[in-house]
Amino acid sequence: MRLRKQSGFTLIELLIVVAIIGIIAAIAVPGLLRARISGNEASAIGSMRAINTSQQNYSQLCNGYSPDLPTLGSAGNYLSPDLTAAATVNKSGFSITEAGLGTALTGVPAACNGPQPAYSASATGLSTSTASRAFATTESGTIFYTTTPLTPPTVAAMTSNPPTATPIQ
Repeated sequence: MRLRKQSGFTLIELLIVVAIIGIIAAIAVPGLLRARISGNEASAIGSMRAINTSQQNYSQLCNGYSPDLPTLGSAGNYLSPDLTAAATVNKSGFSITEAGLGTALTGVPAACNGPQPAYSASATGLSTSTASRAFATTESGTIFYTTTPLTPPTVAAMTSNPPTATPIQ
């Protein structure tokens, strides 16, 4: 009777390969999560810059600032549809909102929909796994941040002289 030689991997060899893959994954996952948070924050900063630019364009026509995000879309497409779909928009792990400050101005073009003398916009993290900072801006155009992702800088902290909120460098 002839014995056949069996070829293949032993159980020990397979376990060693699985252990090595597990170690590599444990090293790579935290870096990937930090990269995702960094990308989300870059998107939020870009959204704050887009809101600042669109508010400046809106104010040239209306002599004031938009009371909310949808108005920036309906009054002349000053801002892209992904940011003007609702008063509060969720984008890239952040909740983005904008509000006019003060009383509505009078004697403005009909397309303006109640411009106001000031505004504040903020990007707040949806959770601590999607953000490590929160952002906010006002009509000054400076973007400020806090290291608490669920609490953006306040208007008082951004507008005090000197500002007590931290500006983005």
